[in-house]
Amino acid sequence: MSELLANPLVWLIAAAEIGFWVLLGAGLVARYLLRLRRTSAVLLLLVPVLDLVLIGASLADVATGSPPGQVHGLAAVYLGGTVAFGHSLIRWADGWVAHRFAGAPRPRGKPKYGAERVAYEWREWAKMALLTGIAVAVMLLVAGVAGTGVPPVPQWGADPMWNWAFRVGIVTLIWFAVGPVWTTIAPPRDREHADADR
Repeated sequence: MSELLANPLVWLIAAAEIGFWVLLGAGLVARYLLRLRRTSAVLLLLVPVLDLVLIGASLADVATGSPPGQVHGLAAVYLGGTVAFGHSLIRWADGWVAHRFAGAPRPRGKPKYGAERVAYEWREWAKMALLTGIAVAVMLLVAGVAGTGVPPVPQWGADPMWNWAFRVGIVTLIWFAVGPVWTTIAPPRDREHADADR
């Protein structure tokens, strides 16, 4: 663990996460409190720049001789997460701040019943699948730059970098089973509809 924390890339990942929330907060303050819509748009558009800096640093690290390791896998997963879920987080925060400070309607929560809930579960799982796809693509890029190649899939769990692909792959499969598949097989119904069907 101390080895991992000694790697500057770990601190860059932490800085990228802090930077995400700082830019998001500053963008929303600029939009709703200061009424500076252009400034807000620029601040929110800077969020993906953090991802580019992170992937650039990860590639530069292996290009200068560092073997792909845990931190490179973590950076790939973090990048996948910000691409897959970042827009949803921004939209969620924007909706609540607009409701609180600009008189917008209260944002809708996630649907609880029926076809809407099933569609919601599939959409959310698709984001996780996108995270996994992006993470694996970035790891392929890192392995290509490092010239290390890709271990066979059964060996991913034992490889320092590819272990992260193994982990997110397992999470994606479990989410698939307990989220969209289970909800499709047995969609939740509200009590009124359930009683009416009896």
